[in-house]
Amino acid sequence: MAKKRPKRAGNPEDSNQIKKPSGFCYWENEVLVLNILGTPAAKSDKIGKPKGNQLKVSVKATPKAGRATDYMVDFLSNAFGVRASDIEVVFGRTNVNKQLRIKAPTKLPSIIDKFLKKKSSLSSAAGP
Repeated sequence: MAKKRPKRAGNPEDSNQIKKPSGFCYWENEVLVLNILGTPAAKSDKIGKPKGNQLKVSVKATPKAGRATDYMVDFLSNAFGVRASDIEVVFGRTNVNKQLRIKAPTKLPSIIDKFLKKKSSLSSAAGP
């Protein structure tokens, strides 16, 4: 007869574990966490469509010593209605893969608003 293994920390069957967020963005209290796939040296500045667990964001700035990321933060600060200092680059300052934390955004770009509303309605439909 096979022995039963004890539950380990991180086992998804353990209901006390915190669930890992899915998708390209999620809320942590009043902070919006955003995973980005950046495109520097683009023809125009724009917030694109999701690609996997990242949101495509293109900026005109060239990728030199993190300048494109700084430019992206400025561009996104206007899109979210916050100061550039309210956006923290968690990782990816000199890489196309980035994570940003946006403190208390006053507005949301439509692609993000739609995603969060859909995600919210799915989680509320699932129940407790």
